[in-house]
Amino acid sequence: MLTSKEIRSLFLQFFESKGHKIVPSAPLVIKNDPTLMFTNAGMNQFKDLFLGNAPVKYPRIANSQKCLRVSGKHNDLEEVGIDTYHHTMFEMLGNWSFGDYFKKEAIEWAWELLTEVYKLPKDRLYVTVFGGDEAEGLAFDREAAEYWSAHIAKDRILSGSKKDNFWEMGDTGPCGPCSEIHIDLRPDEARKALDGKELVNTGHPQVIEIWNLVFMEFNRKANGSLEKLPAQHVDTGMGFERLTMALQGKTSNYDTDIFQPLIKKIEQHTGIAYKSNEKTDIAMRVIADHVRAVAFAIADGQLPSNTGAGYVIRRILRRAIRYAYSSLNIQSPFIYTLVDVLAAEMGDFFPEIRESAQFVARVIREEEQTFIKTIDSGLNRLEEVIRNTQGKVVDGEKLFELYDTYGFPLDLTTLILRERGYSADQEGFNREMQRQKERSRAAAELLAGDWVEIRNGGDRFVGYDTTELETEVARFRKVEAKDKTFYQIALVDTPFYPEGGGQVGDTGVLYFGDERIEVYDTKKENGIILHLTRSLPQDITLPVKAVVNVEKRKATARNHSATHLLHYALRKVLGTHVEQKGSLVAPDYLRFDFSHFAKMNDEELEKVEDLVNQLILDNIPLDEYREIEMEAALEMGAIALFGEKYGERVRAIKFGPSVELCGGTHVASTGAIGLLKITQETAIAAGVRRIEAVTGFGFLKEYRDQNILLTALKGLLKHPKDPATALQNILEERHTLQKKVENYARLEVEHLFEKLSGEVERLDTPILAERVPLDSAQVKDLAFRLKQRFPKGCFALGYVAADKPGIAIAVGDDAVKMGINAGAIVKEVASFIRGGGGGQPHFATAGGSDPHGLETALKVAREKLTKGSAQ
Repeated sequence: MLTSKEIRSLFLQFFESKGHKIVPSAPLVIKNDPTLMFTNAGMNQFKDLFLGNAPVKYPRIANSQKCLRVSGKHNDLEEVGIDTYHHTMFEMLGNWSFGDYFKKEAIEWAWELLTEVYKLPKDRLYVTVFGGDEAEGLAFDREAAEYWSAHIAKDRILSGSKKDNFWEMGDTGPCGPCSEIHIDLRPDEARKALDGKELVNTGHPQVIEIWNLVFMEFNRKANGSLEKLPAQHVDTGMGFERLTMALQGKTSNYDTDIFQPLIKKIEQHTGIAYKSNEKTDIAMRVIADHVRAVAFAIADGQLPSNTGAGYVIRRILRRAIRYAYSSLNIQSPFIYTLVDVLAAEMGDFFPEIRESAQFVARVIREEEQTFIKTIDSGLNRLEEVIRNTQGKVVDGEKLFELYDTYGFPLDLTTLILRERGYSADQEGFNREMQRQKERSRAAAELLAGDWVEIRNGGDRFVGYDTTELETEVARFRKVEAKDKTFYQIALVDTPFYPEGGGQVGDTGVLYFGDERIEVYDTKKENGIILHLTRSLPQDITLPVKAVVNVEKRKATARNHSATHLLHYALRKVLGTHVEQKGSLVAPDYLRFDFSHFAKMNDEELEKVEDLVNQLILDNIPLDEYREIEMEAALEMGAIALFGEKYGERVRAIKFGPSVELCGGTHVASTGAIGLLKITQETAIAAGVRRIEAVTGFGFLKEYRDQNILLTALKGLLKHPKDPATALQNILEERHTLQKKVENYARLEVEHLFEKLSGEVERLDTPILAERVPLDSAQVKDLAFRLKQRFPKGCFALGYVAADKPGIAIAVGDDAVKMGINAGAIVKEVASFIRGGGGGQPHFATAGGSDPHGLETALKVAREKLTKGSAQ
């Protein structure tokens, strides 16, 4: 039986023998393409070639591409683990032709590989071809069907719908008919009972698609119409996990040697055997799948966070943690230990996971620790929701809060509720989920019009050598967002640097004759450099003078060069484990993220600052190496940056001992940086620290601001010789006075407690509603003491602090058993002080903005407490 490693190698060797260039997998995290967060198909890294925005160096290419499908159109997340063949991260084996071979060769080679190299049984294979679409005037793909008929019986060539057999990159862009290859993995008896062709594309877990051959011949325009591409391309994708399942004779992807080492590690840790219980089986599959996606995303540059792609990665990991917690009873960090298994199994082909295994594991461990605490908080919140629920159906809005804030999936919450005798308002939950999706879609949606093509070009940057250029417009289009309309203009050649590598995009002006068009940002998308403007010139066909904002460019260059020196200094001071994990290079400051597992102390920060400033004062000239071989750059000692994708030829930037691969703009010599000052050092993730710093005029502003602050402080302290000592003395005196104030406050509460206790003892019913001269903390203390002394007592205490009214209601334990609910009452009386509040049956508070309503609130609270006590 072939191993998964052998299966991958055979694929690449086969296409190499057919004249294909074997290229490495692109990172999972996509840059310079705002339409995608992650690589979700093998063709993503070749999008520029399909669009004609980059020259074709190799007309035939093959690779195994890491893909992630958890957001947008391709979202398999909720199916992962439930069935046996969907995944978040998966490998896509693919071969491509860029204007070279087309349908005939693609079909012949696919059949040859599957049946002669892999030796899959021919009688288990079916193929589908595009059946046409009358509405779009697209005909049945007779050509593909005829090529297939040379290899497979005609009754196994099936006509497919547009949904299944017409592949599109997105709403716009290259597209075309496709031909899918399906395999029937059912036992012989089942195959005899029902022909497999009846189950193709019906979702049967053992009659599955393994390879899709896409024939790119059209371009979908923004208005929905199709136009012929100037060249025909082939884009194929074969699911590595499904292929391995077929070749290893398994009925589940998770039974292959791709996932079994991970599952065995989970079995060892839990003592639970896989395939012993459906609930634990699903949990093991979820964890085995999700750790791959999360680990490779982190290795490729995406740390978990609360926004964008980082939020998606955190969500995947938290889904795995939830299953471990609720289904496998794993209540301490464990998933991070699976990274070593991944590194051992996949590190030969994907060296990035082996090289960063320790870092990835520590990030995952930190995320696990944090979320397990959140789960405990969520369970406490669920208990509170249950207590405050009238009836036996829990409100969908509350359930969505648990999902959105604490990461509780509805199925887990429903299970807990069922055990407690409650049910979930699923309709309300779905309504809230839909509203959130609509909000997110509305905020993110960009509607781009079709490109208006004027002439060729749009991808050539000449800004290393000039900041001003006579050029022409190559193309332009209009883009509409939720709250703005703007334009994207591509020039034949441009001096404007597009945002990338952490550096912000240039701004400046385009002059069309006497007309001035402001460029407020520059970005790069699918190989095209886009100049963002809020208007178009009257005549866009005129020659254009492109002028970059030089002062902003210089300030940005100072900060960019400083990040290189900072990286070098951190490695010298802290050690070579330091690696760049991200950066932001703006004109006014720089931000630098790096791997390090401890807070930097003052001495370390000072050493780093001193080393950087020494390099600046040495005025080291820039050595720039453009278009050199990657291997030559690495031999020079160049550092490749975290999460970046590099081609065969690269640009290296050298300032003395600092050598890095970089595409950004830089100063001519380090002296132009001025000086560097670190303004902040913080943690941003497990094992990742962040430094913020300023240079040049930013340094001067920081110095002036600090000097102004110091002068002001000296003035407030009456200009002492030693301001630090003077301030320390004041703080110590303040601390002493604060202790005295706290003692007085305790005495005040004690006095009121004795006074009010005496009043309660004289009452027939222990109910008290009174305004007290205390703050919120003192009121809480007083309220708890009163309810403990009088178990049948009910107390409403009002106060005004800093001109803001508040009310606290405390109910003794015996009174709570009688059905009196402080939380319900405080909500009713909060409106009298124009506020809101809530809490539990034994204690609740409300705050408001209108002190004049406090007496009324206390009066109504007394009435309700009295009524409750009488029942």
